[in-house]
Amino acid sequence: MNSWDPQYQAPLETHDPGQDPQKGGLLVARYGSGVYVYTAYAFYRELPLGVPGAYRFFANLISLSQNPEYAAKK
Repeated sequence: MNSWDPQYQAPLETHDPGQDPQKGGLLVARYGSGVYVYTAYAFYRELPLGVPGAYRFFANLISLSQNPEYAAKK
């Protein structure tokens, strides 16, 4: 993403060597009593190949509701 509503947070930035940092590959926002997550990363490619970082990243997304910073407010 190049731009997004201020309600969203972009907690990561990525870049290749020599490239400027880019945000927007992962966006997170509280929505109602939950959390909305947008990701542009290709998990469908990396998970079948057994890429360890992809599994760690995906596990963190699944457990996001346990993180006090993003947990739904009751």
